[in-house]
Amino acid sequence: MDKIFRLNMTDKSFKVEPVPAAWVPLGGRALTSTIVAEEVTPTCDALGPNNKLVFAPGLLSGTAAANSGRLSAGAKSPLTGGIKESNAGGTVAQKLVRMGIKAIIIEGMPKDNKWYNLHVTKDSIVINEETELLGKGNFAVVEALEAKFDKKIGILTIGQAGEFMMTSANISVKDPDSKIRSHGRGGLGAVMGSKKIKYITVDETGAGAVPVAEPEKFKAAARTFAKALLDHPVSGQGLPTFGTNILVNILNEAGGLPTRNFTYGQCEDHDKFSGETMHDTIVARGGKPKHGCHAGCIIQCSQVYVDKDSKYLTSGFEYETIWGLGANCLVSCLDDIAKADNLMDDIGIDSIEGVVMFAVAMEAGILPWGDGKAVHRLLTEEIAKGTPLGRVLGNGTGSVGRTYGITRCPVVKNQGIPAYDPRSVKGIGITYATSTMGADHTSGYTIATNILNVGGFVDPLKKEGQVELSRNLQIATAAVDSTGMCIFVAFPALDVPECLPALIEMINARFGINLTGDDVIALGKSVLKTERAFNLAAGMNNAHDRLPEFFSLDPVAPHNAIWDFSDAEIDEFWNF
Repeated sequence: MDKIFRLNMTDKSFKVEPVPAAWVPLGGRALTSTIVAEEVTPTCDALGPNNKLVFAPGLLSGTAAANSGRLSAGAKSPLTGGIKESNAGGTVAQKLVRMGIKAIIIEGMPKDNKWYNLHVTKDSIVINEETELLGKGNFAVVEALEAKFDKKIGILTIGQAGEFMMTSANISVKDPDSKIRSHGRGGLGAVMGSKKIKYITVDETGAGAVPVAEPEKFKAAARTFAKALLDHPVSGQGLPTFGTNILVNILNEAGGLPTRNFTYGQCEDHDKFSGETMHDTIVARGGKPKHGCHAGCIIQCSQVYVDKDSKYLTSGFEYETIWGLGANCLVSCLDDIAKADNLMDDIGIDSIEGVVMFAVAMEAGILPWGDGKAVHRLLTEEIAKGTPLGRVLGNGTGSVGRTYGITRCPVVKNQGIPAYDPRSVKGIGITYATSTMGADHTSGYTIATNILNVGGFVDPLKKEGQVELSRNLQIATAAVDSTGMCIFVAFPALDVPECLPALIEMINARFGINLTGDDVIALGKSVLKTERAFNLAAGMNNAHDRLPEFFSLDPVAPHNAIWDFSDAEIDEFWNF
C-alpha cells in the first residue's frame, strides 16, 4: 500500500500515514497543490514555519511508460506569494514510487540555527545534523554523496542560493549521469532552505517493482503511446535533433524572440546561439546532442555541451536559458552562455529567473550589455557569496527592477517572463497573465498552436481565439503535470489521435480503473480551480492577472505588435 511520509522539522517527529481516500486518485501537481491548499494557510509567510514543502511523483512515474519520470514539488511560493508546483526529471520520482511513497510532506522549521540532511528509505526518514556540505554548490554535494553512498543514490539538494533563501533559488535533482535537473521556478529552494535542509538522499534498498493492475493492457497502451511520441515531427525529430533551442530561429522569424530586455522581437545575432549552431558545435566537439533527463525518456531533447577541449560545460541546455542570455542580454558567445548555465545549476538559481533578471540588471547599468564574463562574475562573487548586491540579484527580476527603478521589468506575479514576447505571440501572453504560477510558459504552451501549428493554428498576432486556446492548454497541462509525464508529450497528444487515449489507458491499466477523457479534463479544471482559490485567499485578485504596462505602451518590431487585451477579455479566462 502507498503511504504518506510526514516530517516535522520543529520537533523532528516523523510519521507514516495512510493515503487519504481523496488523495488516492491524485499524483504529481494535482497532489502537491491539493496538499498545499488543504494544509497551508494561504496568508502565511512562505519562509516561515507554517509553509510546507511537498514532493509527489506522478500517477505513471516509475512505470515503463515513456517519458514518465517527473517529480512534482509544491509549496507556497516566496517569489509570487501564491501556490507553486514545479516538476523535474532526474532519478528521485521513480525511486519514490518503487518505495511506495505517495508523497513527502515537510512542515515546521528548526528552532535552533542548525542545518540538517534527510535520508529517505522505504520505511522512514532519518534526520541528521549537516555541517560538511554547507556552503557547497550542487555538483560538490552530488559528488560527495555518491562517494558516501553509491551512484544509485537519489539526491535532492539546494545550492548557496537556497541556503541564503533567495527567492529565485531552485531545488536540484540528480539525473542518471550524476548531473542535475531542477525544480526551477518560484523559489522552492528558498523554502527548503528555510527549513534548514541542505539535501535529501533517497535510498530505494528493499523496494519492489511498481504494481500494475492489468500488465498486458498497460504494455499495449505503452507501445502505442511511445510510437506516437516518436512519429510526431516535433517530439520525434525536431527536439531530439536540436533540443528545445530549435526555437531560437523559429521565434526570431516570427518576431517573437524578446531581445535586449523585451525591446525588440528579433535579434541580429540569433544564428550564433541557435539550436542548429549548438547542435553542430556539440557534434564537432564530441559532446552528446541527445540526452534524456530521466530513465525511460525517448524524446531526449537534452544534450551534453562541451568546450573546445571536449570538457564538460553543461547539460540540459535549454532554449529559455540560451534565449535569455543570448538575445535578451545580447551575450552572443555560446560558450559563455553554457558556463553561466552551469554556474546557475551549481549555485541553485532558476536559470529562467536568472537570465530575465540579468537583462533588467543590464538595463539598470549593473553590468554592460552582452558581457558574459560579467554575468559569471556576478554569479560567483555576488550571488554565491550572498553579498548585498548578490541578494538583490538572487531575489529575482522584480527585486532588481524595484531596487533600481526599472519600469521595463517583465514579471507577472513577481515572476520573470520567459522567452516569448506576448505582444507578438498573444496566446502565451494570456498564459503569462492568468497562470496560477506567475509568468510560466509551461502552464499553457500556446507556442504549439500559435507558432508550431500543432493542434491547429491560431494566428499569434490576433486576439481571436487566444483566451480559449490558453484555457484549454492550461487545463490539459494541469492534468499532464499530475501524471509524471514530460510536458512535451502534449505535441503528439494534440496531433496524433491514438496518443491521448493511450495515455489514459495506461493510467487505467496501472490502477485498474476506468477514466475517460472527460475525467482527465475534469481533473485539470479541478487543479486550476484549487490553485486559483489558494491564490485568492492569499490576497491575489484579478488585478494580478495582468502583464506589465510597458507591453501595452511600446510596440515591438518587426510587426509593431502591442498587448491590446482589455481586463474583461483577460478575466474571461476563468469562466469555466
